[in-house]
Amino acid sequence: MCYSNSSTSSTQQLAERYRKLIPSKPIELSYYFASGFQFPIWQIVTNDEVLQQMRWGLLPNWYRGGNWMDFASKTLNARIETSHEKASFKHLVERNRCLVPSTGFFEWQTNGKQKTPFFIKDAQYPIFSIAGIHDTWLDPSTGAFEQTFTILTTEANQLMAEIHNSKKRMPLVLSLDEEEEWLNGRLQFSQIANRDSIQLEAWEINKKIILGPNANSAEVSQKFCNYSSEQRSLFD
Repeated sequence: MCYSNSSTSSTQQLAERYRKLIPSKPIELSYYFASGFQFPIWQIVTNDEVLQQMRWGLLPNWYRGGNWMDFASKTLNARIETSHEKASFKHLVERNRCLVPSTGFFEWQTNGKQKTPFFIKDAQYPIFSIAGIHDTWLDPSTGAFEQTFTILTTEANQLMAEIHNSKKRMPLVLSLDEEEEWLNGRLQFSQIANRDSIQLEAWEINKKIILGPNANSAEVSQKFCNYSSEQRSLFD
């Protein structure tokens, strides 16, 4: 359910794409492959005029536990269908919306005991947006405020149902004309839960690379020629 994402765009490219200002002291962030379970810092778009940088794995402002990583590992994603009910998300879904820029994400297909990794991207645009929500948390160990976010997920469209065929979920990818509407709170969940209109493309990638020590490299998203007839026929 989108625990792995990529964003190889520069801060300048993202600022131009989303018509935002660059932070005064930006940290240049580029990921060919990033696992949410490593809680990476990500470029995030909000209604603020400046690009934001937040940590993946939402920590609500009321969280006072001792092991923030254990908590954040459970809030990397939020199901759109239940986000209004969960304590971590329900106060944020209307007022703390954000866009999570992406150049592609990763998902696994299950065939019996075999799992095959795929890279998925927007079929038209090099940078696309995933709907998210965010919050600001006070770290009691440092006294510093930290911004964190989570990605919303929804029921898979036809392509993603073929790939993520075990749970049939996908990140809530937004079209260009939905981005501002989402940020401003004008889009209701019932309007965007169905993603059949979103045009994605996907291809199989090398399992050895994505599971290896060099996953965060350009090679991770390159097409992999698997000569299994089942795999060749998937997207014919």
